[in-house]
Amino acid sequence: MKYILVLMIGLGIYSCKTEASKLTIENPVDQLHLSRIDAMPNLPKPFKIIDFHQIAKDYDRLVYDPNQTGMYWPLIWKDNSRKNVDQETYGIYTAMGDVRQGIAHYDGIFHESLASIGSVLGGSLVGVDKSNQNGENYTGMLKNYFNSETKWDIMMNNTCPEVAQLGGGYARDWWYDVYPNVMFYAVADFYPNENGFEPILRSVADKFYEADAVLNGDYGYSFFNYATMEPTKNWICAQEDVAAGHAYVLYAAYQKFNDPKYLEAAKSSLEALLNLEENRFYEILMPFGAYVAARLNAEEDTNYDYSKILDWTFDGTSVCRKGWGVLVDNWNGYDISGIVGSTVDHGGFGFLMNTYDTMWPLVPMVRYDQRYANAIGKWMLNAANASRLFYPNEIPDEHQTIPEEKAHTKGVIAYEGLIKKAHYEQYEHIEAPVAIGDGMHWNKDNPKVSQFSVYGSGHVGIAGAIISKTNVDNILQLDLLATDFYKSEAHPSYLYYNPNPEVKAVTISTGEQELKIYDAIQRAFIAENVIGSFIFNVAKEHSALLIFVPQKAVISEKSGKLYADEVVIDYHYKSKA
Repeated sequence: MKYILVLMIGLGIYSCKTEASKLTIENPVDQLHLSRIDAMPNLPKPFKIIDFHQIAKDYDRLVYDPNQTGMYWPLIWKDNSRKNVDQETYGIYTAMGDVRQGIAHYDGIFHESLASIGSVLGGSLVGVDKSNQNGENYTGMLKNYFNSETKWDIMMNNTCPEVAQLGGGYARDWWYDVYPNVMFYAVADFYPNENGFEPILRSVADKFYEADAVLNGDYGYSFFNYATMEPTKNWICAQEDVAAGHAYVLYAAYQKFNDPKYLEAAKSSLEALLNLEENRFYEILMPFGAYVAARLNAEEDTNYDYSKILDWTFDGTSVCRKGWGVLVDNWNGYDISGIVGSTVDHGGFGFLMNTYDTMWPLVPMVRYDQRYANAIGKWMLNAANASRLFYPNEIPDEHQTIPEEKAHTKGVIAYEGLIKKAHYEQYEHIEAPVAIGDGMHWNKDNPKVSQFSVYGSGHVGIAGAIISKTNVDNILQLDLLATDFYKSEAHPSYLYYNPNPEVKAVTISTGEQELKIYDAIQRAFIAENVIGSFIFNVAKEHSALLIFVPQKAVISEKSGKLYADEVVIDYHYKSKA
């Protein structure tokens, strides 16, 4: 049998047949729909994609500079309290001007790992070596968040319980205790030889393994005491989607340590989520469940139907945190679809950090399940476009609460949220979308400039690593490997979604290695002997998922997977009879 090589040049298509293997490729992947994404505009307006990669580099350069000058700067300080680990560490402000923070307040010990681990991850994603930056090892300093003194023995949002009353959700709000470990596992993948990291990674995995055994499929609690191994309920509603965070960490631990107990616990945690009958999306963890399910199906030959996890992520039907999901709306001519937060609070309230962090699991998910390529491609176009509106230099002054303060942001600190109707009385006159933040809610003494979110802005590296522009303004190149941590060996893989009502020709750079190009949507090699650049067509309102395969790689099929030499390029390849 033969397979067809299709070379697409400009708007023309050149086809030839080549004897190369006995694989049949005329078997394209049917696309699955998510109703919430279907309701988003194909062409959001006003349209602009900012350079997230450059913003991430600039954020890292400015925020990690202790010599920055200006009101509210610098945004970094040293903490010599030596909690948990006998070393100096550091803090990053949660919000600009936050009166709870800095070296002069509470001995400098109140800082959140959402800001520090998140920004180390963001910087690492865009190529900054955070283990050796201007003579400082910011990566190693993160170890102080490993709460050994409390015997919890996991990474937490603060370094000690003494600062819990200041904020940060410490040991009472479950996602705050689990998510730092999700972030830390990602950071550790960049720095596998960092001194002291491996015992922490082991401890976290063991704690999550033990906790899942105790919970035995019932995650209906407000938080879990990882010292006493006791689940607890309080005034905060139950957060069953923490099971997704457990599953993510445990599967990463399995990939790192090859201990089968972590694999079994990852499945157990995921199944606790899948067995839910109602949406329990609380803050950020739900979409990580979709990623783990897709990856387990691809790599471990499970057969999880995780479609409801995706629906719950987007729909805004959570019964725990009412309305939590992905916004779909147009506010006074501004398409804000794609941002993540409350779909009901004051007409809608999306958050920058949540939007960036939802990109992290959902984009690489497509590599393991290409049936969602169109859906995730369309959502990412909307989310990327709307995300710029959080930045004070990208949204008109009349839609900002404090445009007179925007110079303090130095172009890298964004507002925490976008809201339809401001929840502070003094801003109720501003027409939607309203760029705003909650810094004054956390502490009544915080200045108005605390609406600028240092912690959320630090996660921009996620978007910066994933999103690149192409020659077609509204067709993005999405890197499917950028946030796919602890992955097996993989060839460069990119998603392109065409939102236009006609076919578009896309030009990309492929580097100097001679390649053949595989499209995992078409299940076809579409070009050979490619060097330097490549032009291909993307059908209207459809996707291409291109994998750059070395020209000399031997292509083979085994157990339903397609390989280039020993590297999987299609986890769900199925040949026709």
